[in-house]
Amino acid sequence: MTTPRTADGAGHPVLAYAFRPFFIAAALWAAVAIGLWIGMLTTGRSLPSRFDPLDWHIHAMLFGFVPAAIAGFLLTAGANWTGREPVSGAPLALLVILWSLARLVQAIGAWLPLGVVIGTDLAFPIALTGTVAHELIAARNRRNYPMIVPLVVLTGAQLLMDLAAEGGFPSLAGYGWRLGLAAALILISVLGARIVPSFTRNWLLARRREPLPPTAGRLELAAHALMLGALMAWAFLPQARAVGVLLVSGAVLNLWRLLRWRGMATREEALLLVLHVGYAWLVVGVGMLGIATLTPSFPLAAAIHALTAGAIGTMILAVMTRVSRGHTGRALTADRATIWVYVLGMLAAAVRIAAAIAARAQEDLLIASAVLWIGAFGLFALRYIPLLLRPRLTG
Repeated sequence: MTTPRTADGAGHPVLAYAFRPFFIAAALWAAVAIGLWIGMLTTGRSLPSRFDPLDWHIHAMLFGFVPAAIAGFLLTAGANWTGREPVSGAPLALLVILWSLARLVQAIGAWLPLGVVIGTDLAFPIALTGTVAHELIAARNRRNYPMIVPLVVLTGAQLLMDLAAEGGFPSLAGYGWRLGLAAALILISVLGARIVPSFTRNWLLARRREPLPPTAGRLELAAHALMLGALMAWAFLPQARAVGVLLVSGAVLNLWRLLRWRGMATREEALLLVLHVGYAWLVVGVGMLGIATLTPSFPLAAAIHALTAGAIGTMILAVMTRVSRGHTGRALTADRATIWVYVLGMLAAAVRIAAAIAARAQEDLLIASAVLWIGAFGLFALRYIPLLLRPRLTG
């Protein structure tokens, strides 16, 4: 992921690789969407959307922010996986336009025909899934065929949520957002389990430090499969005690797995350490979700935001900063601004969890979390958009 297939070609650099426009879009939308949500929450006003404010917030983050970051990573990494030229130019521009139209249409959906709203909303995930599938299949890159499955599930989950909020089938809403969250977490978990120990191993080898993270054995793979299976089971059976047991068990086993990756040995390099922290958020969030399933008095919102603001938010910031630096020819080390991006993002998650648990000052904590989140992605935008708009450094 640090060496591009080709140098930035003719035309504007922003359309040379998918990480450029989609990381810009993900960062700006992360800040704007949370700003709009907290504005609706505090003023009681709403957008002319077919969604109510809470469902709009869920949809904007889970099916807007997350897929933009996923698109930037997968379409960039896919060129390395397949050996094919990266998706760029007009096809990439079309994907960005479809994503942008969906955000606009979802904000003003009440003014538009239902078919236009749902069709526009689904155009981007369908096009993204088709593009990723085409690239992998054309290269016969069978090892990465499983990456297509979470994209298909995420698209189906988005359809369920659209039908629930806009098509008159409210009973589908829970299945939609839970299935979408599970699909996003599975994709991030699979990619994290691939890159975190690999990057750590390479970093330690370069410094001649031992021991190295062990290769994944059968027990580690079984632990990973248990957690992923538990998340999918939760999407359909969110109140089943057996699912809660599976979630807690998966979290415990994956904590053991994470500790074997030797994250503390990388503490001098925040660009690498933050990947371990992001995966730790996933483990903690899955454990909290299991506790919430087993103990109804435990706030479900705390577990959900440990997984969303914590795991997804941290992993996306970690990957966006690393890929942006590596693919634009910068050193793979975190500068001061990048470290503050991580700190603000993790503080936003921690404060949001506190808001879910707190009996008092809940609205103040929600506002504080929103400000920290906007600060994290706003600072990413200030630091990295200039890099993403310029050609790759050479030499």
